[in-house]
Amino acid sequence: MPRSVNPAGLALLRQFEGLRLNAYRCPAGIWTIGYGHTRGVTPRQTVTDEEAEELLIQDVSITAAAVEVLVQVTLNDNQFSALCCFAFNVGTGALAGSTLLRLLNRGWYSQVPAQWMRWTKASGRDLPGLRARRIAEATLWAQSSPTKTERNIP
Repeated sequence: MPRSVNPAGLALLRQFEGLRLNAYRCPAGIWTIGYGHTRGVTPRQTVTDEEAEELLIQDVSITAAAVEVLVQVTLNDNQFSALCCFAFNVGTGALAGSTLLRLLNRGWYSQVPAQWMRWTKASGRDLPGLRARRIAEATLWAQSSPTKTERNIP
């Protein structure tokens, strides 16, 4: 059975994505609706609360499956959920090519929060909302100890 984002991770997503029942352009200029849903969104599109929740669960499941494939080290539930929240925001392709993932897959868990703080811009502008989101992701990440002993960084 695929791993899922825990309730704390879902709450973080809902908080930072916000619920918008009418299509809008996010700060990066992408048409968005519900809780950060972007696939197939068109101007003037609307959804109900229930539809927005269904889209969120579908989108998070896709993100979680990709994170499971990309991460080669053991993560506890909070770490996995925080990483999924990050990937939901920046995209799994961005996570796949990131220094963050490379360091994590080396077992350097403590480097992840600092790497998150490098991802606070959209369209070249530093956004306070993204900074707050990264801090919340790092906080969720740190709520439990890593499940694997971190290796020393050379």
